[in-house]
Amino acid sequence: MSTSRGAHAVDPALIELADKIVAQAQAGEQVEAYVSRGQETSVRVYEGEVEQFTSAQSEGIGIRVIRNGRTGFAYAGTLDPASVDEVLSEARDNVEFGTPDEWAALATPDGVPVQPIDLWNEALAAYGTQSKISLAQQLERLTLAADSRIRVEEANYADGSGEVAVASTTGIRTSGRENGCYVSIGTLADDGPETHTGFGFAVGRNPEGLDLETAAFEAAQRATRMLGSTKPKSRRLTVVLDPFVTAQFLGVISSTLNGEAVIKGRSLFANRLGETVANPFVTLVDDPTNPLAYSATDVDGEGLAARRNVLIEGGVLKQFVHSSYSGRRAGTASTGNAVRGGFKGTPGCGCLALQLQPGLRSQADIVSGLSDAVLIQSVMGLHSGVNAVSGDFSTGASGVMIRNGALAEPVKEFTIASTLQRMLLDVAEVGGDVDWLPMGAAGLTLVVDDVTMSGE
Repeated sequence: MSTSRGAHAVDPALIELADKIVAQAQAGEQVEAYVSRGQETSVRVYEGEVEQFTSAQSEGIGIRVIRNGRTGFAYAGTLDPASVDEVLSEARDNVEFGTPDEWAALATPDGVPVQPIDLWNEALAAYGTQSKISLAQQLERLTLAADSRIRVEEANYADGSGEVAVASTTGIRTSGRENGCYVSIGTLADDGPETHTGFGFAVGRNPEGLDLETAAFEAAQRATRMLGSTKPKSRRLTVVLDPFVTAQFLGVISSTLNGEAVIKGRSLFANRLGETVANPFVTLVDDPTNPLAYSATDVDGEGLAARRNVLIEGGVLKQFVHSSYSGRRAGTASTGNAVRGGFKGTPGCGCLALQLQPGLRSQADIVSGLSDAVLIQSVMGLHSGVNAVSGDFSTGASGVMIRNGALAEPVKEFTIASTLQRMLLDVAEVGGDVDWLPMGAAGLTLVVDDVTMSGE
């Protein structure tokens, strides 16, 4: 779960505590208090029985103090008043150990209004434990019924809720809460000595709206259609990325559009603003204000308004994402993209909810128009096989060949290779089958021409 805030009120004690800390700022200090409280539940079912049930609560505070370009930070996993006072004292002490940084400062309000997003669902908040277990059990039953060759490795239900308050001496003061849930299923398909794995997901704010049937079908299909797979011949061809693979691919692309990475010379897109970097019909946006996104939020990790940022438009690189710190270093401003893992850390920078502007056709329609291609169903070692500076791309993969407009034989144990620069320029079509997944990017079918497939 993200540490985002919704339009509903949180416990007023959280913002009061943040205000109290900020009020203790001394002359020459910038002080920020980040206070949070959350709860997570996870259920794992196997053969109809609860294999694991976890319910965890957490609360804590993180305090940043900046003085003379030096930053001190401390946190505590409690909101006990005595401990909170110690955290402030420790953050002040830690300032002395910080390295002077001319860009060090807290975010200041930038005038961008916070867009109200409904990120809190009362039905989920009131959903009982037995109902959560029943969802996982139902998902397992549906998956087993999908195909007689299927075994279920595990069926899972997970949810989380959080409330956060942030206040600073620079004028930031915001609070809110959010919750969300998802189910996931892992499958095994057997045919004699051969076994292949599959998976499925469903995401939502309301557990009653989770699409269990689709999750079950996809988990069974991903596993069974790999039965009888062989190693393909090496050649160059068109690849069709499954929505889940596309979401992973966008996660890699996001690291190259990170303002901090650009400043440090760790992005292949450094110094390329305004250039054509992708096929003209590729438009990539980071839009955490879309409530359908699993990582939706109305404010970023520093308390600034989250916003829709167009990163690539019509194939042209328009902007990078920035926190207030990276924005200052780059001579620009925050794009509302500070990311924070909770009260235990300080803000970094990153994309919040990536999505390609979708096309119009389904995956089936796209496949029907291809004479020789491969549908990439899963990839292995994606992040380790990509260099964000050079753009070199190589990853293990498995999938299904496409021949004369239809899915043909399954293939495994091959790699696909190109460069990120070439793949973006070689995008041949973006599908219309948007799939919201429990990650920071939406999935859809993506067609890329002229990729090397290395098998036999």
